[in-house]
Amino acid sequence: MTRLAIVLTEGFADWEVALLTASARSHFGFDVVTATPQGVEVRSMGGMRVTADTAVERLHGDAFDALVVCGGTIWETEQAPDMKPVINDFLDHGTLVAGICGATLALARAGALNAAAHTSNAPDFLAGAEGYAGQAHYRDTPQAVRDGRLITAPGSAPMTFAAEIYRALGLGGDELDQYVLLFGAEHRLKAA
Repeated sequence: MTRLAIVLTEGFADWEVALLTASARSHFGFDVVTATPQGVEVRSMGGMRVTADTAVERLHGDAFDALVVCGGTIWETEQAPDMKPVINDFLDHGTLVAGICGATLALARAGALNAAAHTSNAPDFLAGAEGYAGQAHYRDTPQAVRDGRLITAPGSAPMTFAAEIYRALGLGGDELDQYVLLFGAEHRLKAA
């Protein structure tokens, strides 16, 4: 069974992993494990409370198929958890690592973006992150970017973020393409 570790923090951005977690669990039958720092209950930007399945500190790359770090308000503050040991453990095991929006700061601080194509909310959003030296690999695009076992996305791209995770896990094809078209239909330009 495919296992996803979803990292949520206080103030996480509800919409950024909602399509992924819902479809992973209900459609694909994945084991979706939510993890928070110290395993505490967290509240989203929209006020949803989530009780964690485990603590972030207990996650290991050999036990999961992907680590998905959700964005939110905490990543731009001094209260941001240090994800470097967990991110590097997953990368060292060759396990997929994905970060969206503010969570790209966690990947930048871990050095994960220094040699890989990546995106975020804006180039200057990552520029001051300690440990980040990947400016030359930044892609200024509104969609998720995948480079091998690493996926990044701006907060406005939850659909392509989910799709790239599925593709990296070997679930591409017509069904996934239709899923992307269905949930991304509102973004298509209207004919004049």
